[in-house]
Amino acid sequence: MNRATKRILLVEDSPADARLILEVFKDENISADIQVVRDGQTAMDRLRCVGQFADSQKPDLVILDLNLPKKDGREVLAEVKGDEHLKCIPIVILTTSQSEDDIIKSYELQANCYVTKPIELQQFVKTIKSFESFWLKSVRYPHSHE
Repeated sequence: MNRATKRILLVEDSPADARLILEVFKDENISADIQVVRDGQTAMDRLRCVGQFADSQKPDLVILDLNLPKKDGREVLAEVKGDEHLKCIPIVILTTSQSEDDIIKSYELQANCYVTKPIELQQFVKTIKSFESFWLKSVRYPHSHE
């Protein structure tokens, strides 16, 4: 993999949403190495590179749903931002929740941004495409976690 290609961990329990996100990246030729996990506990194992992920590298970016099985996104966010080895990894909350409490709590837990999943397909695609211009082309990432 070209090191200019960003590693993204997509933590999404909805197979339809995960598939759509992957399809948008593919259809738009967005260069990223995306790994999908479906629950919060597996996300933490992946981020800590333990168990089946022992040979993995930490991702450059995490796209995190809030409503997950085993360990919800709020717990994952709190653990990541409280871990000295993980806290510099940017986390984008991508969720259906429009709750003001969820938005406030996510920012209190140091989420880098909060995006509500659009219900309308075309707007959802537009939202995912916007990740490329900002998160993959404009943002600079620390290299200390490689």
